[in-house]
Amino acid sequence: MLNTVIHGAATEAPPLLIVHGLFGSAKNWGAIAKRMAQHRQVLAVDLRNHGDSPHTQSHSYPDLAADLAEVIAAHGGRADVLGHSMGGKAAMVLALSQPEMVARLLVADIAPVTYDRTQVGLIDAMEGVDLSAVTKRSDADAALAADVPDAPTRAFLTQSLDLRAEGGPRWRLNLATLRRDMPRIMGFPEIDGRYTGPTLFLRGGASDYVLPAHGAEIERLFPGADRDAIPDVGHWLHAEAPGPFIARLTDFLDA
Repeated sequence: MLNTVIHGAATEAPPLLIVHGLFGSAKNWGAIAKRMAQHRQVLAVDLRNHGDSPHTQSHSYPDLAADLAEVIAAHGGRADVLGHSMGGKAAMVLALSQPEMVARLLVADIAPVTYDRTQVGLIDAMEGVDLSAVTKRSDADAALAADVPDAPTRAFLTQSLDLRAEGGPRWRLNLATLRRDMPRIMGFPEIDGRYTGPTLFLRGGASDYVLPAHGAEIERLFPGADRDAIPDVGHWLHAEAPGPFIARLTDFLDA
């Protein structure tokens, strides 16, 4: 089963399952999870090939959705689900394939479409770090700088560096599988189902991940879904604007 960080105690409300994006982990969502756990139980997971969850030879969305279903089944069988980016796609596939397990669905800055972009360059950069020369996170940051000039991106990546691993520092990411399955990660599987439960697509107003052209596919798979935006923030809307993000999330869950 996926590594699951549990915040708060079970209540009458369904637990909130938080699903991170590519190269992320449950701990990236710690502040939001703790805030939301004031009113309900929150389950933040490490997806397969990330964090402290098992490394596998595949990283398809049906696989990820099955992993999420296993976590929900172990915590009452039904949950509200929040997924960001890759985690949003996994959450959508779960809702489409096993709708009875999803009470409410919030998809953060991603659409059920194939993107003509890749994150293999970041995998190249991480694999290029000489981990034998790394003793602290700043060493890895310096080694990444030439290939990853954006400091916040480097800070995000180095959160997945295990400095205390037996045998020396290692990435908590299965980079080989993520590289091989990058086309799957950027894509979206063909699914016959629809999810008619309460759904919110929440995008960053300055992000280009959810475009007007995606509206028809969103409506086809999630009829009646609401759409909203947090102005002036990008793809990492929950990190750039945690206050407005939590407000939108709370309003949606309490509706």
